[in-house]
Amino acid sequence: MTIEPGGPLLVEGPVEVQLADGSHATSRRFMAAICTCRRSRTYPWCDTSHRRRTKPHQEPT
Repeated sequence: MTIEPGGPLLVEGPVEVQLADGSHATSRRFMAAICTCRRSRTYPWCDTSHRRRTKPHQEPT
């Protein structure tokens, strides 16, 4: 396992996660990114929602 500061928990796969309601989520990928911020739309898997959203810088015209 690898803990990414401010990011997900990286676990070598395949991975099975037991959720709070007792159900299971499975990833067959070689590396699974588990969400630690709970902002992910694909929880328990990380979808990078933890990253700050900023507007692209535009040059004055």
